[in-house]
Amino acid sequence: MSRTSLTLILAVFSFGAARAQSPAPPTFDVASLKPSPPSGADLLNINLGNLNHGVVTLANTTLSECIRYAYGLVSEDQINGPDWIRDRSLRVDITAKTSPDTPLEQVRLMMQALLAQRFHLELHREPKPLRHFDLTVSKKGLKLSESPEGGPVGRRTYNLGRLFYYHVPMGTLAVLLSRQLKQPVMDLTGLTGFYDINLEWAPDDAPPADTGVAVPVPDIFHAIEEQLGLQLEPKKTPIDVLAIDRADKVPIAN
Repeated sequence: MSRTSLTLILAVFSFGAARAQSPAPPTFDVASLKPSPPSGADLLNINLGNLNHGVVTLANTTLSECIRYAYGLVSEDQINGPDWIRDRSLRVDITAKTSPDTPLEQVRLMMQALLAQRFHLELHREPKPLRHFDLTVSKKGLKLSESPEGGPVGRRTYNLGRLFYYHVPMGTLAVLLSRQLKQPVMDLTGLTGFYDINLEWAPDDAPPADTGVAVPVPDIFHAIEEQLGLQLEPKKTPIDVLAIDRADKVPIAN
């Protein structure tokens, strides 16, 4: 056998071995994805993504909202894709299970794999200048404590001027704030735990108090610092957005 032939064989073998050693994306132990049931209510009970003891749930979510959870995005502005990915008539419910000690970032990778499998989702990242807010810990110190083990989980109140949630990570708080502020809020707190959030503020268009003895309610920026020990700083810098190359409108259901 010539030296050239041997070199070629070794090169092919090395390439094949490298491909064989490429780690497969992590997947859930079991996952259910199906269309959300019809609802005649004006307000849907939307769950944008909750992780509790290894069980991930999303309810009444569009594909855009599923992508935001899977990739840790905080705003619709961070996704470039067809209009139908935000169509509320194409909602899905997802329940997936993994080990209770699986970290959130690993769970996000599993959700990315699930969306790629069920929606044939393909995308790439590209920078885009966007106005946004950076969420950081206030210089006066954090005023939140981590949620107790075995405590309640999920939403209690969500409306204009009030957020009351149990057992949520900072990434979820950033998403909730971005919806209120109508701009992306980037979580730069470095906090990795789960927290109970009880935030109350005066919306910009709130009517003035009709009594002289009313306790003044701060705007959202002061409320976040006074009540949570966090702060928001306005920015305009390039942010990575996800550009969708391919996605099926009808996913592969159970």
